[in-house]
Amino acid sequence: MDTFISADVRKGLERARRRATKSGNRLCVHTNGNVFRVTEAWTGGFSMPAETVENLRGLVDIYDGPKYLFQCLIVAAEVNGDQNFFEYKRMTKILEQPPVDFVRSEDAPTALLEK
Repeated sequence: MDTFISADVRKGLERARRRATKSGNRLCVHTNGNVFRVTEAWTGGFSMPAETVENLRGLVDIYDGPKYLFQCLIVAAEVNGDQNFFEYKRMTKILEQPPVDFVRSEDAPTALLEK
């Protein structure tokens, strides 16, 4: 059975799909004072709409809303249709606490109480 969808309906469905991905995804890339919304992210990279940014390279920061998640080094980009696909060489997770060079005991006191 063949299914025919008119061009207007297809365009409307495509707009609805883009709107749904924009509202459901809070990831964004911050670089040089600019902020770009990420359409999709995976282990080795992410994608953005082609009309957003053409060439993006170097160190970028990835945020989930206001939360700073990763610092990435972008090394490759590919345009495919209406999406730009970016790959990164390095992705460093941002820690909420500074790293320590010793093992912390689970029953260690959290504060000092003076008499």
